[in-house]
Amino acid sequence: MNQVWQICSLQFDVMKPRSQATGHRGNKAHLPSKPCAVCGLSMTWRRCWAKNWEQVKYCSQACRRQRASVGL
Repeated sequence: MNQVWQICSLQFDVMKPRSQATGHRGNKAHLPSKPCAVCGLSMTWRRCWAKNWEQVKYCSQACRRQRASVGL
């Protein structure tokens, strides 16, 4: 019985809550952001923009379509 309890207690000691085990996962306050060229709203960095973050100018397809009317 003691051996089973020791094994169980070791398993529980090793396991950590998800928030501690993953570190800064979900901490969106430190992500870079920049304004949309058309509407001026702040765009926060996204994983899908990781390769071309420097070329991202518009926050949405609607702003991309309106770029001609703004003169960009």
